[in-house]
Amino acid sequence: MINYTGQFLQSTPALDGTDFEKAILFIAEDNEKGSTGFIINKPFPRKLNELVEFKEALPFPLFTGGPVVTDGIFMLHRRPDIIEDCKKIAAGIFLGGNMQQAVAAINEQSITEADIKLFIGYCGWDAGQLQDEVEEGSWVPFIAEDSFSPFT
Repeated sequence: MINYTGQFLQSTPALDGTDFEKAILFIAEDNEKGSTGFIINKPFPRKLNELVEFKEALPFPLFTGGPVVTDGIFMLHRRPDIIEDCKKIAAGIFLGGNMQQAVAAINEQSITEADIKLFIGYCGWDAGQLQDEVEEGSWVPFIAEDSFSPFT
C-alpha cells in the first residue's frame, strides 16, 4: 500500500462537477486509520480579517481546504521556530500549531504567504479510501518541481 503523506495528488476529469474539480491536494496524513489532506489551489472568498474571530488580523488569504469541518481553520507552515505545537509532515512542512502565535506572526509580518497557508476545512478519507480513489483514476500523483510546495 502506498503512503501518500507529504505528497501531492491532482484530480482527474472523473471528479469534474464536484468540490474536487481541478484540485491539487497536499496529503498531510495517510495511515491505517485514514487520510487527511488539503486542497491547496482554491482560494476562499474571504480574508482572515473578515472572520469575526480574527477581525484584528491583517488581511491574509485563506484557502478552501476541503468539505470537512468547514467552520475551522487549519494551517500548513514552514515555521516551527515561530509556531509551537505543530507536527512535521515532510521536509520543511508542518501541520497545525498555536493559532495565536501564527496570527501574531502574520500581524508582525514575520511570517508571509511563502511560509504559511491557512485553510477553511480539510479533506478526509476512511482507511483505504484514498488508495481506492487513486486506483480507480480519480487522483493521480502530482510530480512537483523542486520549487513547488503547498505555499506556492
